[in-house]
Amino acid sequence: MAQRPIPGIFRVTSSPPDAVVFDLGNVLIRWEPWRAIAAAVGDEEAARFLSTDDFDFHEWNRHQDAGRPWSEAEAEAVRSHPHWSEHLLGYRRNFAESLTGPIESTVAILEELHRAGVALYALTNWSAELFPYAVERFSFLRMFDDIIVSGEVGAAKPSAAVFEILARRVPVPLERCVFVDDHDANVAAASEAGMDAILFTDTDHLRGDLRARGLPLSPRPGRRS
Repeated sequence: MAQRPIPGIFRVTSSPPDAVVFDLGNVLIRWEPWRAIAAAVGDEEAARFLSTDDFDFHEWNRHQDAGRPWSEAEAEAVRSHPHWSEHLLGYRRNFAESLTGPIESTVAILEELHRAGVALYALTNWSAELFPYAVERFSFLRMFDDIIVSGEVGAAKPSAAVFEILARRVPVPLERCVFVDDHDANVAAASEAGMDAILFTDTDHLRGDLRARGLPLSPRPGRRS
């Protein structure tokens, strides 16, 4: 069996990291945008829209994550792609449908770290207008010492700018933080910013990766270290 590659740079230190910085979407919160679109136009139409060559939904959404107002984004997209208007407008209208629940096994890691007194931060690509849906629904977000929301600060991963903002918001050097994200580009950018970065693939690997760095986690949920 091939070994799992470890992206980023695992910086061996004499002590555990001072803080853990988590991504949110598809690390702690399941985000499935097609569900929101399907609520407006049906499953088949949602799938067709998300796979079309003439409109890149994820690139369009990324601009809202970086601070573009939704009203402006929708008006511009509907003008340029009127045949997708219901699909485009349906996403924000039904956004709550895209948040399909917490990733419980990763939340369990967050809870263990919180109980152990580890400093916890989040750095998420998320529209400022839509993030309140997450705050209202997921109480575990209160465990974070701070949450940097890209749409609020006007910069999104993997830009260097958002890691500069993170460095100002986290009261320890980024070199003393471990970063967890499910996108290769974001992991690479975090590593460039000096962080020890982990590519999230599944919770078992994450638990092992964090334990290897000396963080106080049990080998498995419910077991003692």
